[in-house]
Amino acid sequence: MDLKEIQELIKMVSKSGLAELKLKRGDFELVLRAESMNKDRAAAGTPVLHPHHIPAHLAPQAPTSPPVVKQEPPAPQLAEPKTEATYLEVKSPMVGTFYRSPSPDKPPYVKVGDVIKPGQVVCMVEAMKLFNEIESELAGTIVKILVEDAAPVEYDQVLFLVEPA
Repeated sequence: MDLKEIQELIKMVSKSGLAELKLKRGDFELVLRAESMNKDRAAAGTPVLHPHHIPAHLAPQAPTSPPVVKQEPPAPQLAEPKTEATYLEVKSPMVGTFYRSPSPDKPPYVKVGDVIKPGQVVCMVEAMKLFNEIESELAGTIVKILVEDAAPVEYDQVLFLVEPA
């Protein structure tokens, strides 16, 4: 499969509303996912493109089962006194690896229920072998930790939810 055919498939998936398209030819396997597009269209009730609408020259040559479009059920809503919209966010100022504690044998900087103040170190983000302590700019109580220890984080990704003091 050449680049032009792949680009055509990408355009088709983005316009069709398919959540996922898997294509396999011998050793070559291609998986295309359009999660945000599928969620928007599913909410609007827009029909999705079925596998038999794929142009013949792009269809797999060996007989295979049609791709399965998976739609995850909505997450159960827990009754909370406050919505996440009322919480403040502590965000990552850089791309790197998130660490909750200064070393594996030390306790975490903060945990759910801890009261934090501006300037307090809440975590560490490793970027290019440099360990950067991340300080809170907020005062309040940690209500949720949104990132697993040693997980990669993006710039401006929400790390903690804080109930304002």
